[in-house]
Amino acid sequence: METKRLVVVAVGGQGNLLASSVLGEAALLSGIPLHMSEIHGMAQRGGVVESALVFGDASSTIISDGEADILVGFEPAETLRAINKCNASTVVITNLAPLMPFTVNIGQGVYPDLKNLQELIRNKAAKLIAFNAADLAKEAGNVLAVNMVLLGALIQTGVLPLSEEDVKKAMKRKTKQQFLQSNLKAFDLGYSAAAETA
Repeated sequence: METKRLVVVAVGGQGNLLASSVLGEAALLSGIPLHMSEIHGMAQRGGVVESALVFGDASSTIISDGEADILVGFEPAETLRAINKCNASTVVITNLAPLMPFTVNIGQGVYPDLKNLQELIRNKAAKLIAFNAADLAKEAGNVLAVNMVLLGALIQTGVLPLSEEDVKKAMKRKTKQQFLQSNLKAFDLGYSAAAETA
């Protein structure tokens, strides 16, 4: 099968690792080979968390600059920071709800303008799907479900060889029962948002 390379970037605590785990379980259910690696950085202090997932036949989990087929960013500035992973064919999905870094909060830094940030991404990638995933997570009844909103958007693109059905089965296996319904709703809202944005 054709190899597909996914990079997921987030700030610690946004649920990147759970989203990656759900994708891994869905790949297992689908019988698709998957290689996965994670960089945690200073995640517990609000630092970046990056996951690299390579679907299909591959000998390495490393996704070099310009190799990503799809980039998913849970935080807009982190999406922009990872833009070098993209090429002219890459699809980029980003949450537009910023999490201000410490330096911005104490007045020693400036957060990028969201319109400029989107323009910079559009200039580097084939397609940008950008929306406020935090608002959709709230609508789903779980403010922490930004990861599931973005998972829905990711599956809607059809870039990865995973079905909506297998991802939802994986969610049932990997998420806590008390959050399952809100997570499934968040997934559906993200799926619809990506379809509308496209």
